[in-house]
Amino acid sequence: MPNSVNLTLRPSQISILRYHGGKMGISAVPGSGKTFTLSALAAQIITNGSLAPDQDVLIVTLVNSAVDNFASRIGKLVEQRGLIPHLGYRVRTLHGLAHDIVREKPALAGLEERFQIIDEREAEFIRKEAARAWLNTNAETLIAHYFKEDVSEQQINHLRSDEKFGLPAIIDSLAMAFIRSCKNRAVNPEDLRQQLQNATTPLPLAEAGWWIYEKYQQALRYRGAVDFDDLISLAWKILNADPDYLARLQYRFPYILEDEAQDSSEIQEKILRLLAGNPTPTSGRGWVRVGDPNQAIFETFTTANPQLLKDFISYEADKKEALPVSGRSQPYIIDLANALIDWVTASHPEPACRDALTVPYIQATAANDPQPNPAPDAKGIRLVAKKHSPEEEIEAVVKSLQKWLPNHSNWTVAVLVPRNTRGMEVIEALKKRKIDYIEFLSSTSNTRATAGAIANVIAYLSDPASASKLAKAYQVWRRAWREDETQRQKYILCAELLRKVGKIEEYLFPAAETPGMWLKSIAESESEEVLTELEAFRDVARRWQGTTLLPIDQMILTLAQELFSEPADLALAHKLALVLRRAADEHSSWRLPELTAELGVIAKNERKFIGFSADDAGFDPERHRGKVVVTTMHKAKGLEWDRVYLMSVNNYDFPSLQSYDRYISEKWFIRNGLNLEAEALAQLKALFASDSYEWYEEGAASLRARLDYTRERLRLLYVGITRAKRDLVLTWNSGRQGDSQRCLPVEALVGWWQSQSKEA
Repeated sequence: MPNSVNLTLRPSQISILRYHGGKMGISAVPGSGKTFTLSALAAQIITNGSLAPDQDVLIVTLVNSAVDNFASRIGKLVEQRGLIPHLGYRVRTLHGLAHDIVREKPALAGLEERFQIIDEREAEFIRKEAARAWLNTNAETLIAHYFKEDVSEQQINHLRSDEKFGLPAIIDSLAMAFIRSCKNRAVNPEDLRQQLQNATTPLPLAEAGWWIYEKYQQALRYRGAVDFDDLISLAWKILNADPDYLARLQYRFPYILEDEAQDSSEIQEKILRLLAGNPTPTSGRGWVRVGDPNQAIFETFTTANPQLLKDFISYEADKKEALPVSGRSQPYIIDLANALIDWVTASHPEPACRDALTVPYIQATAANDPQPNPAPDAKGIRLVAKKHSPEEEIEAVVKSLQKWLPNHSNWTVAVLVPRNTRGMEVIEALKKRKIDYIEFLSSTSNTRATAGAIANVIAYLSDPASASKLAKAYQVWRRAWREDETQRQKYILCAELLRKVGKIEEYLFPAAETPGMWLKSIAESESEEVLTELEAFRDVARRWQGTTLLPIDQMILTLAQELFSEPADLALAHKLALVLRRAADEHSSWRLPELTAELGVIAKNERKFIGFSADDAGFDPERHRGKVVVTTMHKAKGLEWDRVYLMSVNNYDFPSLQSYDRYISEKWFIRNGLNLEAEALAQLKALFASDSYEWYEEGAASLRARLDYTRERLRLLYVGITRAKRDLVLTWNSGRQGDSQRCLPVEALVGWWQSQSKEA
């Protein structure tokens, strides 16, 4: 790297930065600085003359919260080298990249120019409607074929309508996994129908999946819309259909750097493989894949496949590297995580699980490292042996926090739970004891409201003769009055009057300072107050009109200062400004109406593409020192806290394929322990199998699903442990039925920890 930049690099990072081209695979342990390393590599490629002026390094990441992080880091590194930031690179999520491709060539995907993208909530609504319609006519057949014989009529009647645990929930979950899998395979309902007609064996679950998939896609077509999974499959279709367009993208992005590659799916890998071409170390092209297979925790019933990264590193990469050094955790926590790897690889009772975790081990930092590990403290680890009921476990954790917090107000702390429902129970207990907490469970996003507010104001500014848009802009300005009983009537009246303005110019720039004719309909007792309000808004609207001379990003930021006071809203406005700036740069012909339309689409449907994590501005534990963050182990990935409580580490949430284990996807009323989601996906796979030995055998997929789930939960436990920097507390409960045990991996860690203590 150039000498002008004074960076302290680890040996593993220096080795990675010697890369010049071809395929490179990197295994990165938790807290190893992979974002920094990938950003430094991007900056190096940008500044060493490898790119033509019209080329970019493409950085592809899985999660939205990483987009701005990468862009900011790369920009600073490029600027330090004396070049202009924001040039020479593009950071996108995989869905965002697919969105760009489809937007460029919608006709090749069979779409209209301004197609709509529905968000997860609307997709869920459509899917559930289709699933419910299927159940209305097929419930009896499903019950006869898959229910246990001893399920009573009363229980069956309850299960028919139980939206949370009964048939509606099962069929919706099955449909979601089935539709995603079809789209990952680029299989449309017509292709699937043909395969079903040719099948020689009845495949009732695949038939159900097809029916719901067909109705789901019909609903999308009626709306002129696609969903997020469609974007991936349509992007793949476009790249295969237009070689010239593919060649243009290959030229524009000679280097592709892929983050979180352990969570890539087959079709996502195919897209990047097409874009990368066939890079060699001397071709001036490259594809770098970075990830941690030990942190692949989104595999079960999704399209993610960590084996793809493993195979790439093992068999395909020209250069194999590792980032094994981590400064995140104190040495005893590192040792505990490594001990889990050792136990899984050597001693797990199910041999098929022994590759769920793999090396590299986490290594502590050297003495001169810029990010040293916290000081070793054996007392920071507590593997609680006591058996609790679910309620007692929560009580024990909350009491511990109540005692610990007063002396650690400058620490970060989190309670990590297996599922959202458990997290809400923890929050209720924290409320009762008046302990400050931060909920980071289901999304509390206000992205739509913020983007929508800005979009409505700009919509008026792009069409200043529209009285209805003027009224809408007023409603945005006074949106706090909607729920204010003292102001609500005036708010409604003023909006209605603005909608009736004949000539906007006469309102904004009256020839004489006299009330407009349209005030005659107001009672005299109200006229003065209303007139004052309308004059106040007139001043605001005039100021807003002045912003139309600014570039779109500055325009948004200026309007945001008028509209918002909360830091979160202002942060969101900043992100929206960056998004619209990029859109303006990429579409030089776009003017305010087109940019307004793009912002409206974002406000309604596309927040997934614009760099927002689930809590809009990206979750930063450092902002919540002295408060208890409650989140799931899945959502904690990528985050870290000084003290971490891992709850419910029992054999229900972390099974080990033992005879006494139970599995969350297997319902008590379904015969033979069948997992209907797994069976449906197996029937789908059988339809497109190239070899006869892959044909469907009932029950085999359910057993494989147990194995996959067990392997994934081992990795989830590893992720939970490695969130802790200084203190780690593991607790468990006996479950609702009182028969759960502490899970085998933690039992093994307890034994290992005790042996370490004796040796010390």
